[in-house]
Amino acid sequence: MFDEAGLAVQGAIDAGAVYADARVVATRTETINVRNQNLDQMDRSETIGVGVRALIGSSWGFAATPDLTSESIRATGERAAAIARASAVVPGTPIEFADVPVTQDFWETPYEEDPFTVSTSEKVDTLVDVTKTMQEVEGIAIATGTLMFYDTNKWFVSSQGHRIHQHIVESGGGYDATAIGESETQRRSYPQSFGQYETGGYETIRAWDYEGNAQRIGEQAVALLTADEMEERETNLILEASQLALQIHESVGHAIELDRILGWEAAFAGTSHLELERLGTHRYGSELMNITADATLPGALGTFGFDDEGTPAQPVDIVKNGTWVGVLSGRDSAAIAGLPPGGMVRADGFNRLPMVRMTNVGLRPGEGTLEDIIAETDEGVYMSTNRSWSIDDKRLNFQFGTEIAWEVKNGELGKMLKNPTYTGITPQFWGSLDRLAGDSEWVHWGTPNCGKGQPMQVAHTGHSASPGRFANVRVGVKA
Repeated sequence: MFDEAGLAVQGAIDAGAVYADARVVATRTETINVRNQNLDQMDRSETIGVGVRALIGSSWGFAATPDLTSESIRATGERAAAIARASAVVPGTPIEFADVPVTQDFWETPYEEDPFTVSTSEKVDTLVDVTKTMQEVEGIAIATGTLMFYDTNKWFVSSQGHRIHQHIVESGGGYDATAIGESETQRRSYPQSFGQYETGGYETIRAWDYEGNAQRIGEQAVALLTADEMEERETNLILEASQLALQIHESVGHAIELDRILGWEAAFAGTSHLELERLGTHRYGSELMNITADATLPGALGTFGFDDEGTPAQPVDIVKNGTWVGVLSGRDSAAIAGLPPGGMVRADGFNRLPMVRMTNVGLRPGEGTLEDIIAETDEGVYMSTNRSWSIDDKRLNFQFGTEIAWEVKNGELGKMLKNPTYTGITPQFWGSLDRLAGDSEWVHWGTPNCGKGQPMQVAHTGHSASPGRFANVRVGVKA
């Protein structure tokens, strides 16, 4: 498909663009949903098309088509240039690009077992079995399970000479049990509330031992119906790793997107409390807070070889020993900020304009285990698995709810608590981080539903985390 992408670029250049790039994207997806041991959904889809960016002066133009005839492709490039020219009627600062190597390459997700060749019956049976196990727990009213698979080929060509082909394979899923009481419902999920998604094949599903955890999930959902409510107070908060991953996503990941910091993007998730002139000096958290954006992590959901501008995947320091030192950027935003581009621009399919997106924005591990952290905590609460979240449009004030919690007293887990919540303000909350578990419990959690932009685009992002403890956090807040 390099010829098709190249034809789109040439159409834009011939129509007056000073720079153009194009992506031919072919995607296969499969979704399987089971509800109470019955197949509820079985969808397979394939899409292919070309999207073209054209730059004229201070303005981008973008156009896309699923029609891969030569006439349509060239016309799409010309249309992108025409849109850029029309936008440039209202002049702004001319766009410049930070330099990246001009590359001709192929990159592919490492995987062992192609999920599209695993039999449909095996996939469905896996979900039927786990929903059956959960339903066998007395009190479970609804048991659901999902598997999803993505196979994406991208061919990228730019007027600077890039020719990059990537093949990305992603697999994921999960399940949940719902118990219904007299006046409430309680839900428990596995591996996390959104399911767990990774780059890789069907071997990633097998690794999570779906059947081996189903009974525990059902039993906990039922037990929550009679558990005590969490009292509102200030205490030590221990977060399970997947909840900490979502905390990173919401209070760090979106805030460090350079397009938000520059004021280019405010849709869907607001702007950012960060100011570019404070890069390198702003205190984001405690000394234990070390955040990286790293699209090279094997198996993580935000892993790839090159972003949708042809910039190589790379690790970038974001927070170092508590100080904010890096951002998520594209070639144009990086040039304005005087920074090297980090390879963080992606689009949701061929027919969307690439924009700054999270890659794998994760918290580097500490030492020891969750068990050690609990043993070192005289009083506190341990919360697990996200249930709800809310954060303001500056990514400062937030409140999260989790599915389940336990008291911690004298270094041991105590009674179960239901409807747990915690609240905080981003720099103060991260400043209270005083303990992190180590490599043995560090997981690349995947978020397959990160929304941004208008029209909204959905990105697949990764967030590495191990369990952590935060001091003097307000918990149990109900309003």
